[in-house]
Amino acid sequence: MCLLTDVKQLTAPLGPNATIGIIGGGQLARMLASSAARLGFRTVVLEPGEGCPAAQVCNHHIVAAYDDAEALNELQNTCDVVTYEFENVPLSAADHLQCQVPLYPPAQALKVSQDRLLEKQFLQDAGLQVADFHNVETAEDLAAALQDFGGGILKTRRFGYDGKGQHVFDGADQGDLDAVLAELGGGPFVLERKINFVSEFSVIAARAVNGTTLAYDPSTNLHEGGILRRSTVPGALGDATANRARSMATTLLEALDYVGVIGVEFFLTSTSEELGLLINEFAPRVHNSGHWTREACATSQFEQHMRAVAGHQLGSVQRYHDCEMLNLLGDEALNIESYLAEPSTQVTLYGKLEAREGRKMGHVTRLK
Repeated sequence: MCLLTDVKQLTAPLGPNATIGIIGGGQLARMLASSAARLGFRTVVLEPGEGCPAAQVCNHHIVAAYDDAEALNELQNTCDVVTYEFENVPLSAADHLQCQVPLYPPAQALKVSQDRLLEKQFLQDAGLQVADFHNVETAEDLAAALQDFGGGILKTRRFGYDGKGQHVFDGADQGDLDAVLAELGGGPFVLERKINFVSEFSVIAARAVNGTTLAYDPSTNLHEGGILRRSTVPGALGDATANRARSMATTLLEALDYVGVIGVEFFLTSTSEELGLLINEFAPRVHNSGHWTREACATSQFEQHMRAVAGHQLGSVQRYHDCEMLNLLGDEALNIESYLAEPSTQVTLYGKLEAREGRKMGHVTRLK
């Protein structure tokens, strides 16, 4: 276990031709690597899948498991700093790396975000509001929690994403609870009170090595089947709500002693600008709901992340356009002619070799 006193930190901003390691090789790593190249940095990606999206644009691809000891040694020996594109990086790998090379965001952010119970407890300890919840490890725990809430959303504590690893209860009496737990992998879980929200939105924020923070304008998000479908900016929020959400995201960054870009998802549960603002979850990385920043802002979330982890000052988050971002799922990315014909519309494809139903294959940003 790496002691906090042993964690490596950047002592000066990285210069041109420095190398940034990225754990994970999906579309987020692809866009991070492209932004790094604009700033003169080299990138090395650790990803077990050959032909991954990031391999097409990075300088070097280490094809190995995320916790492969030899691969981790190569990563730490060839990189000046390491970051990651997804939150399920093995904690053992992150803990090892942060003693050898600066790792941003810190391993603590991974630990908290990987467990929904720890995440909610951490947010509460930081003074931030979340939906009511119960820890659930047995069918008896679940029965008691359902009686308390009169229903709820059961979620696996680990590895759930895009609506996976969840079961919705519409009432307290839901039959064979043991079967439900087994179907979701056996636990542990959290049961969240169902929220009657007015809207879902997110804030993309960033913190530099020197502690400076900036937050982008919030985007209102539409999900279908648990998958983000559309993000719209400006969001349907009053100024007071938007400012409060930015403040909450900043509080989280500081509580985590964070470096890099973070995505914070919110529920707005009341039309009152003074009430009803809950954090749903956070992602310690660049976020799908921030893709629009590449076309609409002075500094994209991807460049912002590279600036932060390389020890540089943050770029302006000024937004120049109203816009909407639409995810392209599955076969929708096979015919982009109609999008290319639209004025003020930018198409980004991720270079994935196989289109599957519900798989994010690209996105479109429409400027207004």
